[in-house]
Amino acid sequence: MKNLLKKKILVPVIALSVLLTGTAFKSNFFEIAKQIEIFTTMFKEVNMNYVDETNPADLMDTAIKSMLKELDPYTVFYNEQDVEASRINNTGDYTGIGASVKTLKDKLVIVEPYKDYPADKAGLKAGDEIIKVEDITVASFKENAGDLLRGAPGSKVNVTFLRQGKTNTATITRQEVEVGAVPYYSMVNDNTGYIALSKFTRTASRETANALKELKTDGAKSIILDLRGNPGGLLLEAVNIVNLFVDKGQLVVTTKSKVEKYNKTYYTQNQPIDTEIPLVVLIDGGSASASEIVSGSLQDLDRAVVVGVRSFGKGLVQRPKPLTYGTQIKVTISRYYTPSGRCIQALDYWNRDSEGNAVRVKQENFNEFKTKNGRSVFDGGGIQPDIIIEDAKPSTITKAIVNGDYIFNFATDYYYKNTVDDLMSFKISDSDFKKFKAYLEASNFNFKTKTEDQLIELMDVAKSENIDKTLQNDYLKLISTLKTYKNKAIDENKSQLSSLLENEIIKRYFYREGLHKYYITHNSEVKKAVEVLSDANKYSSYLN
Repeated sequence: MKNLLKKKILVPVIALSVLLTGTAFKSNFFEIAKQIEIFTTMFKEVNMNYVDETNPADLMDTAIKSMLKELDPYTVFYNEQDVEASRINNTGDYTGIGASVKTLKDKLVIVEPYKDYPADKAGLKAGDEIIKVEDITVASFKENAGDLLRGAPGSKVNVTFLRQGKTNTATITRQEVEVGAVPYYSMVNDNTGYIALSKFTRTASRETANALKELKTDGAKSIILDLRGNPGGLLLEAVNIVNLFVDKGQLVVTTKSKVEKYNKTYYTQNQPIDTEIPLVVLIDGGSASASEIVSGSLQDLDRAVVVGVRSFGKGLVQRPKPLTYGTQIKVTISRYYTPSGRCIQALDYWNRDSEGNAVRVKQENFNEFKTKNGRSVFDGGGIQPDIIIEDAKPSTITKAIVNGDYIFNFATDYYYKNTVDDLMSFKISDSDFKKFKAYLEASNFNFKTKTEDQLIELMDVAKSENIDKTLQNDYLKLISTLKTYKNKAIDENKSQLSSLLENEIIKRYFYREGLHKYYITHNSEVKKAVEVLSDANKYSSYLN
C-alpha cells in the first residue's frame, strides 16, 4: 500500500519535474504566468478602486501599446478594424472611394485620388480636407475616421470637405477598388523596358511577369525594375519576382529566429522567364522589406546592377497571431538575410542610446560579404546600391520640408493657380522656385539641426558649471553661422527640391501613371540606368 501510495505521488512529481526542466529554460512559462497574474490582479484593483470612473478598454489598449513600443515598431496589436486594413494592404482589394487618404486629428486629407475610381469621378482632388462623413464630424470620431469611407459596393457616402478655404460637398458611390501592384510599365527606348512595382501584394509577381513578357514582345533587350518607394509586402511574392530572372532552386532569402521552426530558407520554385536579360533595379530610402529582398538577392547573385541610394533597412520578419474577439498581434519572429549572408535590418531596437532611440551600426563596424562573382558587399542595414545617385538622397532640410507637408501643400496651391498641358515639357522654373521659397517663409518654416540641439545642450551644461557667460559670444557666433547656413541650404538643395515639386505637381494633373511616364525621360536614376544598360561593357564591369 505504501509503495502504491509512493508511486501515485512520485510519478506525477517526476513527470512535473521532467516537464519543468524540459521547457522552463526554453520558454520560461512560470515567469510569464507569474507576470500575467500580477498584471491581472493589479488591473482589477485599479478599475474597482480608482477614485474616478475608468475605461477598462482604453486602459488596456494603452497598456498593450506601451508594452509593445519597448520592442520594435513592427510588433503591433490589431483590433478588428486593423485586421481588415491589414488584409487590404496584402491583397490590394477593398471597397471604398478609391483614394489614398491621410488620417489627421480633425480631418481626412486626400493624398492621391486613383484615376477613374469613385473619388476621382466625384471630383475630389489631392489636398481636399474631408471634415464630415455623412453626419459624423471627423474631429469628434474616436476610431479610425478612414473607416467611415468604406462600405458595400454601390452604396453612397456624402462627404463635406474644404478646398482652398471653401466648404464643398460631394456624393461618392463606393465600388470594389483593386490597386495594381504594377501601376505602369513601358518601353523607355527601342531596347529598354521599364517596370514600376509599387507593392508586394498577392498579384505582384503575376503582374510583373506579364509586364516583362509584354515588354520583351515589344523588343526590350534590357529591363529597369523600379522599387523606389515600395514598402514591401508578401515575402513569397518577393521570391517569385526574383525567380523571373534566376533559375529554379536558387536561394533567395533566409530567416533566422530564436524559435527553430521559424528558421527557414526560401528558394525559387519555378522556371524563370529570362536569366540573361540585363537588369537594373532602382531603390531609395523608401524601398523596404520585400523590396530589399529582391534588390539584395539580385545584387548578391550578380544578376542586376542596383542604382539609387541605400534602402530603408527593414529586415525584421513579422507573423500575425490570432487573439480573442477577432483581434490579432503582429509579432516580430525573425530577421532576413540575403544569399551572401547579409542582415538587412538597419536599426538595433534592442540596444538603444541614452535617449531611448534605436541605434544604427557605424560604418566602421560593417561586415564584408561576397557576391556570387566575389564582389564585396556589406551589411549595416539596407541595401547599398552599386551606383549611388547622390542627389537622390534627401538632405536634412529636404526631409524637414517633406515631413512638414510643405511640398504637398505648395503643389495643391499650384494646381489651382496654374495650367499644365504638356506633361513631357513640364519643369519647375526659377520663378516657381522663388514662389516656393516665399511660401516657406510665409509658412514660418524652420528646422532645427542636430548641431543646434548639441549647442543648446552644451550651454545648459556650461550654465550648470557657471561658465556660460564666458562662452556666450562664441555660442552666438555659432548660432549666427548656422542661421546663415540654413538660409543658404534651400538654394543649395534647389535641384532636389525642384524634382520633388515636379513629381508632386505632375500627379495632380496626370495621376500616378503620368509621373512614371515623366520619369522615363526626366528622372536622374532612370537616365543613369539607361546609360548603364546601353553599354554592355560598363554593365558587366559592375557585376564582375
